Amino acid sequence: MQLWFDPAEVFIGGRWFLPASGETLPLENPSTGEEIGRIARGNAVDIDNAVSAAEEVLAGEWGALTAAERGRILMRLSWLITQKVDALAEIEATDVGKPLAQAKNDAIALARYMEFYGGAADKLMGETIPFQNGFTVYTLREPHGVTGHIVPWNYPMQIIGRSVGAALAMGNACVLKPAEEACLSALAFADLARQAGLPDGALNVVPGLGEEAGAALTAHKGVKHLSFTGSVGVGKLVQAAAAQNIVPVTLELGGKSPQVVFEDADLEKALPFLVNAGIQNAGQTCSASSRILVHESLYDELCTHMAAAYDGLKVGPALDDLNVGPLISARQKEIVESFLAMTDENHILSRGRIVEDAPAGGHYVAPTLISGVGPDHSLSQDEIFGPVQVIIPFRDEDHAVEIANGTEYGLVASVWSKDGGRCMRMAKKLRAGQVFINNYGAAGGVELPFGGVGHSGHGREKGFEALYGFSVLKTVAAHHG
Repeated sequence: MQLWFDPAEVFIGGRWFLPASGETLPLENPSTGEEIGRIARGNAVDIDNAVSAAEEVLAGEWGALTAAERGRILMRLSWLITQKVDALAEIEATDVGKPLAQAKNDAIALARYMEFYGGAADKLMGETIPFQNGFTVYTLREPHGVTGHIVPWNYPMQIIGRSVGAALAMGNACVLKPAEEACLSALAFADLARQAGLPDGALNVVPGLGEEAGAALTAHKGVKHLSFTGSVGVGKLVQAAAAQNIVPVTLELGGKSPQVVFEDADLEKALPFLVNAGIQNAGQTCSASSRILVHESLYDELCTHMAAAYDGLKVGPALDDLNVGPLISARQKEIVESFLAMTDENHILSRGRIVEDAPAGGHYVAPTLISGVGPDHSLSQDEIFGPVQVIIPFRDEDHAVEIANGTEYGLVASVWSKDGGRCMRMAKKLRAGQVFINNYGAAGGVELPFGGVGHSGHGREKGFEALYGFSVLKTVAAHHG
């Protein structure tokens, strides 16, 4: 892995600086458990400097650009990212632990986000509103100002793309706090944005601990909108901090997403989606499909097919590009193993295999398929954030809806059936921000609004909905007689 920037520095106002603390944090490779470098330990001073730089550029060069000019910069950034796809993929695989092919898809998605939002920057229109005689009334979409972005460790490039990309397209200036476990791609993105001609201060990146840099960002009075992706517990803290300054928050939190398989489903088509949606990035995905709900008449057959698929899964170092890589940390491995300890061995249908030459210090957990636990069991209710799926039978359509909606989460769901009417009924009844019919995830779908209900959060990212969230609607009523 070759870096063209110093990860031990913060990026503020278009320049690299040592953090105000003068301290660094260890950078670990999850595939080996070894320290491979140091990152900056940013704090409240760095956050304050970053917000000041963002405010300054909003009052100057960045704030003066037209929407079309902003879009051209993002399009140039997209092109630069495409030139660095392989390097970014290696960085992400090494830093996060996801298999190389998955990391490359994330880098390609990052470029696509910049392309999409670059093209969308000058396409967000206001409207005219019929009103009383003598008035012309119209609406404008304007940026919030300085936006704060707290990005997790599981999909840094994807989440930077959908939040920072949309915020910049709308003309906001961003302060980004990446997760301390995996911040290299955020720093790489900042340097590429500088090369693309993004004005100094329009994007600032401050790595550091959540309780230091993250807390300072959420509480800063200069921040006018916050975007957070992460756990429910931390999401509550972010929302509480934002409430003190009366600023809006976009929260994308956890999930316990079901795939509902009816008796007439095309199993050959469904099987890869059923399995991959649970093991991608070692299950460390908010939208992971950790529950498979299947009609009781098809239960035994599906269990057999999924068990066979799990038997063939291989787990190993990220750069070996196997089916599954390591978990992000020893702590996350402990959490996943504590969930697995909740079930009897006879409930485990199948496990994948950790390859023999996997480094002993890597944070590996074999993908595990579980049956025989009810819909109220912790394994069926709680977000595990690991490569663990449970299979649960249901009797009929109403029973499927009851189980699918029977958690505090509501992020993603899918329905597998050849009955079009049933699919439409289910899509309406399922409590989720996204519902997929005879597919899952739609290959990422940069254009598709994404977000949840309940404990999965609120607000929407991706597509034009993200631009609405990163803007303020202003109504102008002109009286002209």
